[in-house]
Amino acid sequence: MFLYFLGLVVLFLIFRWIRELPRVSDKGSKYVYITGCDSGFGNLLARHLDKLGFPVIAGCYTEKGEEDLRKACSRNLTTTHLDVTSKESVAKVAAMIKQKVGHHGLWAVVNNAGVAVPSGPCDWHVVDDYKFMVNVNLHGVIAVTLSVLPLIKKAGGRVVNVASVFGRISVTGGPYPVSKFAVEGFNDSLRIGMAPFGVKVLLIEPGFFKTNVTDSKIQIDSVKGLWDRLPQEIKDDYGSDYLDKAIKVTSESLSKMSDGDLMKVVNCMEHAVAAVWPRKRYSPGWDAKFFWLPMSYMPTCIVDYIVLSGAIPVKRQKK
Repeated sequence: MFLYFLGLVVLFLIFRWIRELPRVSDKGSKYVYITGCDSGFGNLLARHLDKLGFPVIAGCYTEKGEEDLRKACSRNLTTTHLDVTSKESVAKVAAMIKQKVGHHGLWAVVNNAGVAVPSGPCDWHVVDDYKFMVNVNLHGVIAVTLSVLPLIKKAGGRVVNVASVFGRISVTGGPYPVSKFAVEGFNDSLRIGMAPFGVKVLLIEPGFFKTNVTDSKIQIDSVKGLWDRLPQEIKDDYGSDYLDKAIKVTSESLSKMSDGDLMKVVNCMEHAVAAVWPRKRYSPGWDAKFFWLPMSYMPTCIVDYIVLSGAIPVKRQKK
C-alpha cells in the first residue's frame, strides 16, 4: 500500500514537472510591471526578466534605485518613480503604462514592494505603526493592482503578489503578519474574481532570505526604537534585561535562518510570470516548505507550544 501511494506521488511530481516546463511565446510584447525594484527580489527579478527578453517596467522608490537598475539592464527596461502609498504616484505610473503597452495590454504585475519594520511585540506598538505597514504592504498592493487591472484583463495576463510564510502563520507580534495575512485574503478573493476573465492570480510565500526584511541591523534598530519610546510601566512588565535578550536572539537567529540564495525566490517569480501553466502558490525556501507551512496546518495548541518554547522569557519586575 505504501509503495502504491509512493508511486502515485512520484507520477504526480513527474507530471507536474513536465507540465510546468513550457514558457509563453512572444516575450517581446509581454510587458511586466514590478514594484519595489530598488533592491532585493524586485531588483533581481527586473534584471532577470530583462535578460530573458521581457519589456520590464520597474517601479523604484529612489532615484539611485532607478539609476543603478538602468545601468545594469538593457534599453528594453523602463524605470519609473513609484510610491505605492501615493494615489497620485500610482495613477501616474498606470497612465504611463497604458500609453506604453498599447493594444497588447499588460501581461503581468508583480507586487513586490513592502516593508517589515517597525516590528516587535504587539503592545510595543501604537496604531499608527499598523496603519503605516498596512498602507504599504496591503493598500499598496491593492492600489497598484486595481490601477492596471483593466490592462491585465485585456492581455489575459496575471497578477503576482508577494506575501510571506508569516501570511500563513504568525510567530511574531506587530503589524507585519497582520499585513501579510491581509495580502493572502486579497489574493484569494482576486483569484476567484478574475478566473472568468482568464487572468491568473498567483502568490509567492517566501521563507527567510537575506534581504532588508531580515537584515539584523535594521531589525535591531527597530526593536531599540520601539523600546525607547515605551512607557516605563510596559518596560517593567517585560523586565530590564528583555531588550538585551531580544537583540541577541534577533542577531543570532536571523543570520542562521536566512538563505542567501535570492534566486530561489526570483525563479519562482519568473515562473509565475513566464510559465504557460504557473502554480497558484509558490513557497521558496526549505524553511517555508518543511517547517513554516506544515506548522500552519497543525492544531493551534501545538503551534503555540512550539512558538512559546523558543520565546524570550519575560521576567516582570516587582511593583
